[in-house]
Amino acid sequence: MSSNDGKGIRFSFLMENRAGDAGIVAEHGLSIYIEADGMRLLFDAGASDLFIGNAKRMGVELADVDAAVVSHGHYDHTGGFPAFCRLNDRAPIYVHRNAFRESYVLRDGKLWGDDDGIRWSDEQRAELEKRLILTDGPVMISDDICVTGTIEQEAGFVPAERFYYRDDDGRITEDDMSHEQCLVIRQPEGLYVFSGCSHTGVISAINTALRIFPQERIAVLVAGMHLYKASEEERLQVVGEIAEHAPDRVMPVHCTGIDAICDLRSRLGEGCVVASAGDSFGVCGERYE
Repeated sequence: MSSNDGKGIRFSFLMENRAGDAGIVAEHGLSIYIEADGMRLLFDAGASDLFIGNAKRMGVELADVDAAVVSHGHYDHTGGFPAFCRLNDRAPIYVHRNAFRESYVLRDGKLWGDDDGIRWSDEQRAELEKRLILTDGPVMISDDICVTGTIEQEAGFVPAERFYYRDDDGRITEDDMSHEQCLVIRQPEGLYVFSGCSHTGVISAINTALRIFPQERIAVLVAGMHLYKASEEERLQVVGEIAEHAPDRVMPVHCTGIDAICDLRSRLGEGCVVASAGDSFGVCGERYE
């Protein structure tokens, strides 16, 4: 994969839940490599170091990445960062200050199952600490690239899935998912919005991006939308609101769910693209080799 020399935008899926090409592997996770505004960016790092092998097969030099962004503090988006930092010794990692909570589901009033939070060991956390830039509100990486920090949740939003952690006083507390953040890139054709899971709502993510860059439009939305547990009514409402923004491309990934992907495809036609690990795209989400 050759550089775009700072012209336009290109982005490639280093990891996704599905893979389409021979030699590319998949896992339950997300990682996207982006070239834009003269910068090389990494958005999430999958659940493990498997994305590194995909990057090599795709000709992506992770050592050259200028900055990395953590969408939120769950293992399937952060597991590969220790391995990434062994390859790249300079890129800062933008992560929300609340991202290091444990993350469990609640069953019979108790925390249940495996911790879905960041699973770095104490040694790995200590090693990465010097690379971390803790966010809260919006952080501008350049004039046209923003890490949103906490997404402003739309009134009336009801999460499709809830997570819990034990706070400093030992009380079981619902995670408000304030650590969910997006990467927003402004281009001449509009905004490119990258959202890892949209735990606070994909419409909330869109509207937060538009508040940061007023007078702009959504050109491309790449998002895990966490709609796999949503009702048909909830799915169709979200699909309708996305369609109202008339984006050039919508790419539902990772945790969106097959029903919601079918709804988007039915409503948007070729404007909805189902991406796989190994796929690469350019301006307005046009596929390129």
